[in-house]
Amino acid sequence: MSSLTVRLGKLRLKNPTLLASGILCQGSLLRRALEEGAGGVVTKSLTLERREGYPTPVVVGVRGGLVNAVGLANQGAEEYLKRELPLAKKGGGPVIVSVAGGETGEFVRLASMAEEAGADAVELNLSCPHVRGHGLEIGKNPKLVRRIVGETKGILSIPLYAKMGYSDRLLASSLSAEEGGADGVVAINTLPAMAVDVYTRRFILSHGMGGLSGPALHPVALRCVYELHRVLSVPVIGCGGVEDWKTAAEFILAGAKAVQVGSAVATRGLGVFSEICRGLSNYLKREGIESIDNLVGRLEG
Repeated sequence: MSSLTVRLGKLRLKNPTLLASGILCQGSLLRRALEEGAGGVVTKSLTLERREGYPTPVVVGVRGGLVNAVGLANQGAEEYLKRELPLAKKGGGPVIVSVAGGETGEFVRLASMAEEAGADAVELNLSCPHVRGHGLEIGKNPKLVRRIVGETKGILSIPLYAKMGYSDRLLASSLSAEEGGADGVVAINTLPAMAVDVYTRRFILSHGMGGLSGPALHPVALRCVYELHRVLSVPVIGCGGVEDWKTAAEFILAGAKAVQVGSAVATRGLGVFSEICRGLSNYLKREGIESIDNLVGRLEG
């Protein structure tokens, strides 16, 4: 029987699927994702203080996906880690806590809080495209990425992953994350986007600008994963438009050790995890491949 088990540094997953950050917020829903077959889950991005985020509407469907601008809304790390993380942990699989700071000290403190609360790993949000002073503004600066990853990794005993966004510094910043000690790189976050109502002649989202996710993002993310796999020694986790086993397999062939699933959970439900895993298992069996690891980076030509 073909194996779907993968390792992301020290972290072992029963299969290569992860719930992407920001899709499900409550700990009880993260637990359900694990029970429905996800190999692991990533929490919403946490900040030190509570953030209300942007007013509604914060998400809109467009051709090929979704555009969202939530604004890093969360109840604050201390409250979330106390109330929601224990519920998520009941799912029996790895729970990765995503953290979003505005400077190095915030990332270090958030990561330390996450580990102390029982997180299995930490994901640094260096890629949110629509919150000033956070996310992609930081991720586009390789020197800053190196410092944040290095100082955060220095206080952790659990794995640390850096989630990077699309920019002309993607390769340089990802290499800096690896140099800083990251156990893996997640690529990519949403692309800067917007949606317009032609009748009101206004932005549809309250914030105006947002981030594009879903199938339209997949070809861009696929190329990013391929290019990162060629230059990095640490695992790459593909994120962007995974909606079935084929899109997951494309990421893996391009070099991803695991994939994150986001918009497909909103459009297809939590059953998408077991569907992807069944499809991957059948594919490996048909191709005579014993382990999903043997598929990583095996793109021909």
